[in-house]
Amino acid sequence: MSLFDSHFAAVLSERETAGTRRTLRPVVRQDGMIVRDGRRMLDVSSNDYLGLADHPLLRERAADWALRFGTGARASRLVSGTLDLHRQVETKMAAFKGCEDAILFASGWQTNASVMPALCALSVARTGAPMLVFSDRLNHASLHHGCAAAGVRQIRFRHNDLSHLESLLNREAEKPGLRMIVTESVFSMDGDRADIPALRALADRAGAFLYIDEAHATGVLGPKGRGLSCGMADLTMGTCSKALGGMGAYVTGSQALCDYLANHASGFIYSTALPPAVLGAIDAALDVVPGLDAERARLLGQAERLRTMLHGAGLSTADSTTQIVPVLIGESERAMTVAARLEDAGFLTVAIRPPTVPAGTARLRLALHAGLDDDAIDRLGEAVIALTRDVA
Repeated sequence: MSLFDSHFAAVLSERETAGTRRTLRPVVRQDGMIVRDGRRMLDVSSNDYLGLADHPLLRERAADWALRFGTGARASRLVSGTLDLHRQVETKMAAFKGCEDAILFASGWQTNASVMPALCALSVARTGAPMLVFSDRLNHASLHHGCAAAGVRQIRFRHNDLSHLESLLNREAEKPGLRMIVTESVFSMDGDRADIPALRALADRAGAFLYIDEAHATGVLGPKGRGLSCGMADLTMGTCSKALGGMGAYVTGSQALCDYLANHASGFIYSTALPPAVLGAIDAALDVVPGLDAERARLLGQAERLRTMLHGAGLSTADSTTQIVPVLIGESERAMTVAARLEDAGFLTVAIRPPTVPAGTARLRLALHAGLDDDAIDRLGEAVIALTRDVA
């Protein structure tokens, strides 16, 4: 036992009562299905949007690079951990995203949490004033954490409300300090999109740096799966753990930006470099993704098929236009009950509850993948409709 166990237990009990306690429940992937607690289920909860986590080329290259180059990079990138493989993958990622350069990180959360403070420090160093950070209210927790770590109070605009953003930019126009607009291109809990061209135009008028989190767009949206921000963001970050089927994350932009982050982003400086197997999977994914136009079209078409079914039954999917389809439930306990009943019906989904989403907006987060056929989508839609009606 530890000194704080009684306090831990009390807080966990409070979460249990509120219906927001989380638990770890192991799964086994088997023949395209998920097995948990003895039940075989169709997975509509993960972010493996193109099914690349099981792609033979990713498996082969990850195994080959591990056998040839070892299981670990052995050090941080700035010590002796930078392998030729890192620069090979970074060069390929930069070409894929249409940017001068790229820099790899261990995870998406780590990227945002360490890049934001590094950028905010630039404003103090160059102007003597804090960075003015204009951020969408629904940005990922890692972006909010990065601002908190920098000691910067965000200027938050209403979700996807660019008129509100413009008014805030105008209000703060005379203040000293560099300016930065931060948003996701696809929002992970709502499945809607930001208007990147309009954000670019606003950023240009305000002299603001545009930071786009492409975690849920890369691989799925844009020409050849390159995302929505290509050529329009000053900095694009994204993950290799979702549609790219592996692990790790990246930042793309100018060479000067990447060099600056290698010198100032603590998550890069003080972390052991990504291992060869992970690099092999990313390298293979970048070979495969551009050729998956048919899979992307099928995925987005199936998402629209599902939304049409749910809307016809009077259910809200917020403003989703992507492979992420939220089903708004309301209260946490009801969302958890519906999710549990869906497991009984053979569908693995997740009830998303506060504090991840605002109070009163608990939801099912249906994350679709390209392997779902019409029959699977129809069965999923029918089950969600029936269970949301049955569970009061």
